[in-house]
Amino acid sequence: MNIPACSCRVGILALITLSAGCAVGPDYHRSNVPLPDSFTRATTPKTIGDASTHDAQRLMQGEAVQRDWWRAFDSPALNDLVQRALAHNPTIDAAQAALRQAQENVAAQRASYFPAIQASYSPSRNRNAVGTISPTLSSGQTYYSLHTAQLTVGYVADVFGANRREVESLSAQADMQRYELDATYVTLAANVVNAAVQAASLREQIQATQAMIDADAHALSILQQQAAMGGATGLDVAAQATALAQARQNLPVLEKQLEQTRDLLAVLLGEPPSQAGDTDLELATLRLPASLPLSLPAQIIRQRPDVLAAEAQVHAASAEVGVAVANRLPQFSISAQYGGSATQFSRMFTDDNVFWSLTGTVSQTLFDFGALKHHQRAAEAALDQAKAQYRNVALTAFQNVADTLYALDEDSKALTAATQAEAATRKTRDLTQQQLQFGATNGLALLAAEQAYQQAVVTRIQAVAARYADTVALYQTLGGGWKDPSGTP
Repeated sequence: MNIPACSCRVGILALITLSAGCAVGPDYHRSNVPLPDSFTRATTPKTIGDASTHDAQRLMQGEAVQRDWWRAFDSPALNDLVQRALAHNPTIDAAQAALRQAQENVAAQRASYFPAIQASYSPSRNRNAVGTISPTLSSGQTYYSLHTAQLTVGYVADVFGANRREVESLSAQADMQRYELDATYVTLAANVVNAAVQAASLREQIQATQAMIDADAHALSILQQQAAMGGATGLDVAAQATALAQARQNLPVLEKQLEQTRDLLAVLLGEPPSQAGDTDLELATLRLPASLPLSLPAQIIRQRPDVLAAEAQVHAASAEVGVAVANRLPQFSISAQYGGSATQFSRMFTDDNVFWSLTGTVSQTLFDFGALKHHQRAAEAALDQAKAQYRNVALTAFQNVADTLYALDEDSKALTAATQAEAATRKTRDLTQQQLQFGATNGLALLAAEQAYQQAVVTRIQAVAARYADTVALYQTLGGGWKDPSGTP
């Protein structure tokens, strides 16, 4: 027996009618964030550093960050390090897997838009208790086999949009995972560049320290010869020996920092420290970009992955409010069954052995001690929380840019001062060393000049590394270029 055509038409009409409902709850609208006119209290300079020197950098207002911003340092070795990290770092794999998981959850939830169809077949061998109860079969047989096949169709009509809101929430969460993947790319690239620059800086500091050790040892040798001839005192010799010991004491600290930085760089490249390939580069092979992008505040909130992720979280929380509201309203479902049951497999679908049913259900929670109401209030509170967190992330983004601009300006001045101090102390040391050879001064004067020069060299190297780190920070705080302002990957 077939399901009557009139019943099919009624069921189809009911499905269409119930599925044409609206989605309750708030429709998402992009959150408004107060945008400042500028990032800093003072007027942002157009140029960082002395325009007459090679380290001057011009700020390009409104310009977006390029996706491969690290190439602006003009170092093939650095480019290779970043590409190796992007290809092999496991945090990228983890973030990509998290995105795939979120996307699959969206696809799984979208399946709720459609009916679920299940087929089953159940064979069994049975014995009737004919002496106690009526036989199961009309033939009255004690032993029999039973074959049952059944097709079940079930559909929960999304009348008030609970499923649509859930899909909307999961889609927003997938967007958030995509932005977090973008942030992982940006952070990894910045960490690789910073680690490579730090390693290069430490190598130069080690070289400078070793040069100072050699100079101190040479000065000590001269003082010992002069002391033997009565031209220097034992105090001079002891003071120089102390300076030599202190310089040697600084060397292991720098070497430890260098090895740890190399280990960090190896892990960033996805390699064990013991099997890391060549990761060394020299500061001299890098150059500061002559121009730097400086996006507008309105661009920042559309291109920084963390801000976009926070906004996606607001969207997800908004949709969850709709889910909570829909759960408080009536639920509609339809189910249909069609099958056959017979003692012989070939007779399951003969007229007398066919069964079918069509069922519609409407359910409404009447009393639950306020559980659904409080779930809705919790979802509304989560939405308020997400909005506040989004505003905080946006404000922090503006702060990051402002801090970086201040650092660029001040560290540029520090580098200029450090370069001048190094030149001055070098001249003082050379003159003092010449005077010491002719006996026109004592060892203590040379010791003071040597220590001043040693510190000036190290300070200048650190200042150079700081300028590179500030430049990296600006690229990162502007969003790293992994997304352009239009949101296109």
